[in-house]
Amino acid sequence: MDFMKRASVLREKLTEASRSYYVLDDPVMSDAEYDRLFRELQDLEAAHPELAAPDSPTQKVGAPPRDAFRQVRHTVPMLSLENAMADEEFVEWYDRAVKSAGGTAPEFVVEPKMDGTAVEVVYENGLLVSGSTRGDGEVGEEITDNLKTIRGLPLRLKGDAPERLELRGEVYFPIRDFEKMNEELAAKGEKTFMNPRNTAAGTLRQLDPKMTAARPLRIVIHGHGEAKGIKFTAHEESLKRLEAMGLPTCAKHLKRGRTAEELRAVHEDWLKRRDKLPFEVDGVVVKVDDFRLREEMGFRTRSPRWAIAWKFPPREEVTQILDMTVSVGRTGALTPVAELKPVLLGGVMVSRATLNNPGLVAKKGVKIGDWVTVRRAGDVIPEIVGAIVARRTGSERDLEMPKKCPVCATPVSWPEGEAIPRCPNTTCPAQVKGSIFHFAHALGMDGFGDKIVEQLVDKGLVKDAADLYHLDLKTLSELDRMAEKSAKNLLGELESSKDTTLEKFLGALGVRLVGESTARDLANHFGDVHPLMDATVEQLQEVPEVGERVATVIHDFFAAQGNRDLVERLLKSGLHWPKPKKTEGGKFQGMKFVFTGELVKLARREAEAKVAELGGKAASSVSKQTDYVVAGPNAGSKLDKAKTLGIKIITEDEFLALLAD
Repeated sequence: MDFMKRASVLREKLTEASRSYYVLDDPVMSDAEYDRLFRELQDLEAAHPELAAPDSPTQKVGAPPRDAFRQVRHTVPMLSLENAMADEEFVEWYDRAVKSAGGTAPEFVVEPKMDGTAVEVVYENGLLVSGSTRGDGEVGEEITDNLKTIRGLPLRLKGDAPERLELRGEVYFPIRDFEKMNEELAAKGEKTFMNPRNTAAGTLRQLDPKMTAARPLRIVIHGHGEAKGIKFTAHEESLKRLEAMGLPTCAKHLKRGRTAEELRAVHEDWLKRRDKLPFEVDGVVVKVDDFRLREEMGFRTRSPRWAIAWKFPPREEVTQILDMTVSVGRTGALTPVAELKPVLLGGVMVSRATLNNPGLVAKKGVKIGDWVTVRRAGDVIPEIVGAIVARRTGSERDLEMPKKCPVCATPVSWPEGEAIPRCPNTTCPAQVKGSIFHFAHALGMDGFGDKIVEQLVDKGLVKDAADLYHLDLKTLSELDRMAEKSAKNLLGELESSKDTTLEKFLGALGVRLVGESTARDLANHFGDVHPLMDATVEQLQEVPEVGERVATVIHDFFAAQGNRDLVERLLKSGLHWPKPKKTEGGKFQGMKFVFTGELVKLARREAEAKVAELGGKAASSVSKQTDYVVAGPNAGSKLDKAKTLGIKIITEDEFLALLAD
């Protein structure tokens, strides 16, 4: 191998990737791909010192700041962290760290590595005076006015403030807020954003601070640079003191450990919790707690010896779309699916990714043959984030949606204004299989995998979910690869599934647009299935978060005689749930509340539950029958309608006072 040529190619690729990520906010490769190339270059330069160059990406952090912003030199360089991509790499670092610490394992602290953008915030005598991006580690971009718009970041510190305090933190976009913003943009037909991390970085670089203020960014402080007039002795102690000054820190997330086994357990715990967190994390950071010991251990060229970023398996990767096929779901929806060049993602080899609907394919601009970024979260099928246009060769081609159902050949129905074409044949084998699989898993019958369901339908043994409860041991035992013990287990699952809840039952029916949240709201509102089946569209709209479109879909589902018959057959098979407790006589008896805007002291669902407990109802829309509208910050059209109708409007505090009376 020509090592000099390979090193040159790697430097060029990494430099361009770094510029695209930090300066243009338009990444051309995944973090995992960048880490692999970076590691290869590091190894090459280590094995061949003559290849080392002062402008190599291994000798610097990030990329130079854009000319649009004033440059700020960091008093103390903002270094990067060494990465461990696997358990073995972490153990190697751990052994080196213990050796650097004098041979005795020190006390380590572990914190989540938030996947945002690194910044420095400077306070002088308690007043926020400047803020900047990391830039190249030595010089960053001045973004003071933008940072001042971040909620939770105080403009003045509490208590006795030090002369100067340089703080290091991570600015991030909460997942829920990011998804809500994208939903609103999509509804307007506007371009959506790729992921929370890149959006946070781009938001901080808006030339107009009003644009930054319009997006709900958050910040977490995880360290400091220069500190005059205050002395810290350890990491955890410093974060708790900073928190007392009113700063948002990661102190509450800290875990401690001394041995590699203890630290590994913390890493595994965060990995398990990853998909339930309200923010993106791509690993944990392990640090020596004691600051005096940190000074003794010192630094390498671009990273400290006393800390490491122990990464999680990547959830984003770059691969190629080899083809696009179309699948038929349980509601008849024809969904484009990308057939991918297999890639390891989140510890799983991925070869397919959803594209949701043809409109999204067009909006994302992806073509067959494109190199794309793929994201995987939890156990769901991966999704295409977007195409890397710079890699196109001209041979790529567009997806053509079929005119007939690819399963039953029925002509496809695609009404004007609908985002998704559908197979109108409810007896289409794909829809039947999808509905039965969904029903079984919604009620906890995991033994009914797709292969089992496929056999049951193809052999004509079941035509809908109710038929499952008429299966017997002999029938199940005769299925392919089904032993008698496995058949008995399936019968046991069927029997156990009969003892359920109304919420789960409604979710299992697979009504279009009715997810877990809506199923819960419907169950709480109606209390039983028959009142729900007989409800009008107007009555359905009284349920929290159920608008006219969802109400119409639910009404039409239960208006179909086949669906009503299915419910009755399921009930006759023995499915049952606890009867609702009556709330007659509560102080809110017969009253209707509508919540709009943000609630600060109560979660929305918690507030709605308290209304129900006291005999009232929480509705999703304002009408003349509404008694109270509880309005918080950023209230929208519901508040305007309440004013027009003369409905009593109260604040969250006033609502809490009503509860306390």
